[in-house]
Amino acid sequence: MAIRIEEENDEIVSDINMTPLIDIMLVLLILFMVTSSIALESGLDVDLPKISGETNNVEGSAVIISLNNDGELSVQGKTATMDTLQETVAKALREEKTSLVILEGDEKAKLGNAVQIMDLAKAAGARKFAIAAEAEN
Repeated sequence: MAIRIEEENDEIVSDINMTPLIDIMLVLLILFMVTSSIALESGLDVDLPKISGETNNVEGSAVIISLNNDGELSVQGKTATMDTLQETVAKALREEKTSLVILEGDEKAKLGNAVQIMDLAKAAGARKFAIAAEAEN
């Protein structure tokens, strides 16, 4: 076994190797994507009612139903109607593997709509309900 030394090709490589840097950046990107908590936007402009006092924060997965003052609905950020609400909520409950529904209603929304929404959500399989509100400062 012979070792051949070529002195002609002993040049110093002065270029920066970008592959390890790109690999590290991609790993960091994936870590941030996995560990970050993504806030679910309702898709509707809802002015939540103000409350004073302590509230219990709901943790875990939930299906969010939004109702604005014009009577427009959305479930998990997707537009819905009263006719399709029960099916949409049932599908969302199965996808989220939960029985908790949070009603996010505008403070000027009609109470009758809220009661009807909760009734349809109960028929769709919801067993726990919560109403979203903002704390007064």
